[in-house]
Amino acid sequence: MKPGVVTATLLLGIAGLAQAAAPACEKTLRWNDDPPFSMRLASGAVGGVQLDVNIEALRRMGCSVKLVEMPFARALVELEHGKLDVLAGAFKRPEREAYAWFSAPVLRSRNMLYMRRGDEPHWGFQSLLELRRSAFRLGAQIGVVYGPDYAALMRDSDYARGVVKVSNRHALWQMLERGRIDGVIADELTAGFELAELKLADKVIKTQLVVSDEPAPTAFSMRSTDPAFVERYNDTIEAMRRDGSLQRIVQRYLGTAMAP
Repeated sequence: MKPGVVTATLLLGIAGLAQAAAPACEKTLRWNDDPPFSMRLASGAVGGVQLDVNIEALRRMGCSVKLVEMPFARALVELEHGKLDVLAGAFKRPEREAYAWFSAPVLRSRNMLYMRRGDEPHWGFQSLLELRRSAFRLGAQIGVVYGPDYAALMRDSDYARGVVKVSNRHALWQMLERGRIDGVIADELTAGFELAELKLADKVIKTQLVVSDEPAPTAFSMRSTDPAFVERYNDTIEAMRRDGSLQRIVQRYLGTAMAP
């Protein structure tokens, strides 16, 4: 065998060994207690609509998943610094597009305004923006964006200073029950789970005011993923939608389909 052939053969062999030794695709995926999207199940395992959808999609893409528990506000910081790879249910916003790629819509999430039973007629809001002309005490989660009207409300510094922001939504429900705030913004599916759990379903109700109704994409850290990976993810989610597996995951937790 000629020296050049030997050298090429050795190089190919080394390249093959390096490829075989290369780490498999592993992605970190954030979760927190936010039923039905992510939660600790009765079995002790972690599951939920968003988690199961993303775990299955990433599995089909040849990736294993490492679940990391953290609040949403911290997850955004970790995503920005590349310490978290995937954040499900993060709405696309200009400030987030500086450090994250966003998938096509996966699930639709409707945020509603909740009040104590009997209080809605007193306020009679038709739009969230009407709150800034009132003494209404609003509660919201730190780092969560609830749609364009909420963003506009937060740009009103006089009103924004009075908004009560905490990281744990359970605390907001308890504050609402005790009259320390007048309303809470929350996803209607999550709220149903939590109010039943806290035995507040008869005291706190969903009003008719829809705060936002937009599809929720998945965010990927720019530091650990590229646009091609996100396109593969989009194709995978679409395939799951076509073969019915996406709907089956939703039905597993909600009993009915949720519009994409």
